[in-house]
Amino acid sequence: MKPAELIKGKFLLILLVVVVIMLLPSLVSNYYVGLAIQIFIMAIFAMSLDLLVGHTGLPSLGHAAYFGIAAYGAGFLYLAGMKNLWLAVFIGMGLGGLTAALFGLLALRALGAYFMLITLALSQVLWGIAFKWRSLTGGDDGLPGIGRPEMGMGIDLRSDPSFYYLTLAIFVLVFIALFILVNSPLGCALRGIRESESRMKALGYSVWLYKYLAFVFAGIFAGISGVLWVSYSGFVCPTYLGIDNSAKPLMMLILGGSGSLFGPSIGAGIIVLLENIVSGLTVRWSLILGIVYVVAIMFFSEGISSIIKRGH
Repeated sequence: MKPAELIKGKFLLILLVVVVIMLLPSLVSNYYVGLAIQIFIMAIFAMSLDLLVGHTGLPSLGHAAYFGIAAYGAGFLYLAGMKNLWLAVFIGMGLGGLTAALFGLLALRALGAYFMLITLALSQVLWGIAFKWRSLTGGDDGLPGIGRPEMGMGIDLRSDPSFYYLTLAIFVLVFIALFILVNSPLGCALRGIRESESRMKALGYSVWLYKYLAFVFAGIFAGISGVLWVSYSGFVCPTYLGIDNSAKPLMMLILGGSGSLFGPSIGAGIIVLLENIVSGLTVRWSLILGIVYVVAIMFFSEGISSIIKRGH
């Protein structure tokens, strides 16, 4: 195939995907609209983790801490009667970033497996607090009955199609923000640190500071996903802070491919669809999910997004 034809084909494919995404609420039932909303939210969560894993070389097992703390912050805000979505997003970003700033001071003292264990331990501390402090968090029962937030401008977010377009818009904004970040001098420095910390130190870079900034930015973006999740589901519980919720975005990176923005999004789509659709067909859906992981690692060691990279 000629290069011009290849470019034209890719352009038409991208155009088709964009049209389908924009028209999706009118093409499918609310159930699938809800799945699309979950994919967008989890894609934001996975992309925030990829800033650490794929671009900085810091595999974290405690990323759910920032997702969960932002979700609880938004949940308390909504239950207090303050339904403004943008205020909740701002507070969620602040809580996620602040928690990451505090945890980073401890976690970044370690490397490799020790770094993973420290991030896991710190996240589990928050999980334990949420689980035990029943008078505030509801314990393992969580905080149900959280209504949808309000956006103003006559937009009713209680409608799934309206919430779909809101989530899509925020996903696009986060995608653009992360694209700018990873292609900035900061992003280039982070990739240099991922490849060789000693070389970056020799070049005069403050490696710890760059890693700390990546840690904080990852917490901020994870906070956005936590706010959107509780805004959509109307529920928050300690599970949002647990190890299962930290492992999920890691699995998305493994499936989709780390080090790119499309990889986490592809992985998020696969896992959300498998969890929701396959689980309705068989009680052994987790076995199928495990088989998918194994096949993906065997045939796409760099993730499914590597197929797109090879096509360029």
